[in-house]
Order: sequence, then structure tokens, then C-alpha cells
Amino acid sequence: MNSMDFPLLSLLLALPVAGAILVALLPRERTELVKGVAFATCVAALVLSLPLYFNFQPGVTGFQFEEVTDWIPGLNISYHVGVDGISLFLVLLTTLLSAVAVLSSWTAITEQVKEYMALMLLMETAMLGVFVSLDLFLFYVFWEASLIPMALLIGRWGGTRRIYAAIKFFLFTMAGSALMLVATIVLYLWGGGTSDLPKLLSSQIPAWLQVWLFAAFALAFAVKVPLFPLHTWLPAAHVEAPTAGSIILAGVLLKMGAYGYLRFALPLFPDAVPLFAPWLSILALIGIVYGALVALAQEDVKSLVAYSSVAHMGFIVLGTFALTPQAVSGAVLQMVNHGLSTGGLFLLVGVLYERRHTRLLKDYGGIWVKAPIFGSFFIITALSSVGLPGMNGFVGEFTILLGTFRVNVVYAAIATFGIVLAAWYLLVAVRRLLFGPLNPANTDLSDMNAREIAVMLPLVVFFFVIGLFPNLFFQKINPAVETMTSQVTQTRAVAEMSNE
Repeated sequence: MNSMDFPLLSLLLALPVAGAILVALLPRERTELVKGVAFATCVAALVLSLPLYFNFQPGVTGFQFEEVTDWIPGLNISYHVGVDGISLFLVLLTTLLSAVAVLSSWTAITEQVKEYMALMLLMETAMLGVFVSLDLFLFYVFWEASLIPMALLIGRWGGTRRIYAAIKFFLFTMAGSALMLVATIVLYLWGGGTSDLPKLLSSQIPAWLQVWLFAAFALAFAVKVPLFPLHTWLPAAHVEAPTAGSIILAGVLLKMGAYGYLRFALPLFPDAVPLFAPWLSILALIGIVYGALVALAQEDVKSLVAYSSVAHMGFIVLGTFALTPQAVSGAVLQMVNHGLSTGGLFLLVGVLYERRHTRLLKDYGGIWVKAPIFGSFFIITALSSVGLPGMNGFVGEFTILLGTFRVNVVYAAIATFGIVLAAWYLLVAVRRLLFGPLNPANTDLSDMNAREIAVMLPLVVFFFVIGLFPNLFFQKINPAVETMTSQVTQTRAVAEMSNE
């Protein structure tokens, strides 16, 4: 179904590419113009994405804003895009964080600005394409396309170990993607020569084949999430990436793996879900506790936030494989929450790094007296990440835990302990950064400027909008989640009865 007689999604995909081409044509020495064009393009994409929310019809099941046309007619591969309640807010998150990331780079990037901004815009299109693709080959193209700009951003504008981090990121994600491509080809051949998702959902795939195909897709998505023990590429990538790269990596790219489970692995292979769900839930729980404990041991504040991503993404995977509508809806919303909160933390770490060129906690201390605006933003963002009631993190984590509790009390209890650990490491970071005696090295530390405040304000606004008015989001998320989970849980119930 299309709620508007207008190719909105195609225009949204094309706009950042057009901006990247325009940036590439501008004189290299006109860096302010280059940055202005890139930011204006991101803002235009953000504005263009807003009708998706306001014209989305909550009571309608299925995909909306659909566009279908032949892409490779000889192979029956189509250009098929659309959104539902699961993908809607991920599209909006992508357009918001892309604008935030570009604006956060204004003074941080001083070399090859034109190439940097062009890559940021191309990556925006690739990420959007992942969330709107309803053809498996189209999805794969966008999935792979998002890998290249991020690897280049890390490898060219990253820290001292940037080449190592970029290569590790590339190799891990490519290995998983190769398996997904093989599974996609098998699915295409078994489905009678179609890669269109709605058509494949109605095809009859034997249970034994579903197990192998689910395993291939699940491994690719587990690398991207990343699930323990496939997470080792993430801390290096986060620490070495430029600030904007970390914002996009944590805010959007990690969500592509969690989204892949919901959009493809679960609905396409429901017979395999009962076999894999307990193991993936256990890995998610290990990630929650492990990520939090390792974060506690970090002296580099950016590394601390990176390991917190491992822990928080574990909650999303746990909610996904609890397979109750409540937990899955919470997981979808928590993808947005994590993108906002962790993206905000990386942004604030970048603000400090630009001033002091160090991320070690021992080099700070007592900076509240010098930078109270920064301190206020940091505390608010940390509390959002912890899940303080009234803020976005609480809504997502609470619904995940409540939905998980209905099917497994032990899993819910372990995950709750992970929340306690998250409060521990983040509040320790707050204390060591902001309070105590002022480190003499920070005597001349300046507070956040108007541009930096403007970058953070939209994120803070959404911390409270989501926390106080969650139904603005759940009313659009829930119908799609209920449709998907009902099919999967019915299949799981049949499998459990047969085992008895």
C-alpha cells in the first residue's frame, strides 16, 4: 500500500547521492561551501523523511509507500521498496543522525573535506536502502554498499591504528555477507526464481533448508550487531573512527544486523527459529554482562562507550528472540533509543577530544566547573543510556524485560542485572570526568559552543519525547510486530507440541 501518490522513498534514496555528486564537483579549496552543501543535503533528506511518519497509517498491516519496478527483468529481480512499523523509525533515525554526524564534523575534519563529505552522503543512501529494500538482492547491494564508505572513513580519517581497525571491520563484515549472499542465491532458486520478499514469504521452504538458510543469515547479522563472540571488530572500529563515524556506526550500522533478523531471518525461516532462538538469546545475555564488565575496566572513555554498545545491543537481540509482541516492539524502539543515546555519548566524547586530544579518564576530573553545559549534556545522555524512568532508554528496556519475563524469568533476571552494571560504569564515568578536584591540565578547557549545543539538542529532545510519549512510536510499531510474531510463534508452538 502507498499512502502517498509520490515516489517518496526513491527520492529519499536519490537525494544524498545527488548531494555527493554536487560536493564532488565543488572546488576543493571551498571547504566551507562543501560542508554547507553536505549539511543542507542531510537536512533536506531529514525534512523529506518526515512525511513517512505523518502519512503512515498505524492501523494498516503490510508495507506502505511501496514502489515496485523491474530492475533486472531477465532474472526477475525488482526494485521493490517500502516501509512498515519495523523500518519506519530506522529510516527517520538514519536521516536525523546523518545530519548530526555531518554537523559534528564541521571543525574536526580539516583534510580532504570534499571526499569525507561525499562518503558521508553516499553512506546515508546505502543505510536508507537497507531499511527500505523489499527485494533480497536489492537489500544485499545496499548492505554491501554501506560497508565501503565506513571502511574508508575509518581508514583515512581515523586514529593511529585506523588501518588495522578498517581492515578488521571490512574482513569481519565481508565474511558474514558472503554467507548471506550464498543463502540468498539458494533462496532465489528454491523460490522459483524470485527474490521479492512478499513472494518469498508465501513460498513453502522445507524445514531442513530453513535451518541452513537461517544459520547463514543469522551469522551475517550477528557480525553486524555484533553478538558475542563476533564483537571484536567493534571496539577497534569505534575507538579509531572519527567522531561522526562512531555516531553512524553505533547509531545506524549496528541496527542493520538487528533489523535483518526481524525483516528476513524470522519471517522467512519460522521453522528454524525454535532451534536457534535459545542460543541467540544466551549469546545476547553473555554480551550484556560481558560488555558491561569490560566497559567497567576501560580507561579510555570512547572505548567504554564502545563496549557499552555491545551490552546494549544484547538487549535488542534478547527482545527480538523472546518472540513476544511486547519484547519485539521494545527491541524495535530500543534500536532507535540506542542510536540516539550512544550516538550522543560518542558526540560528547568527540567534543572533549577536539579540545584536549585525549580520551583517558585520568586526564580529566572536575571539569564541571569549566564546562557546565557539557556536563549537563553528558549527565542527561548517560541517564538516557542507563534507562532512567521518564527517558527513552527506560521505555525500550522495560518493554523488552517485561516481554522476556513472560517466556523466561531467568533470562529477564540476568538482563536486569546488566542494567545495574550499565548504571555502574556510566555513573563512574560521569564522576571521573566531571567531578572531584579539577585537573590543572583542564584549567583552560572551554565549554560547548553554539554549534555543538545545536547538534546535541535534537537528541536530548527525543530522549524525553520517547520517554514521556512512547505511544507516538508504539502505535506505528505494534501492528507490524504483531503480524510478524504471530506467524513465528504459531510455528514454534507447533514444533514444541510435536516434540512433546
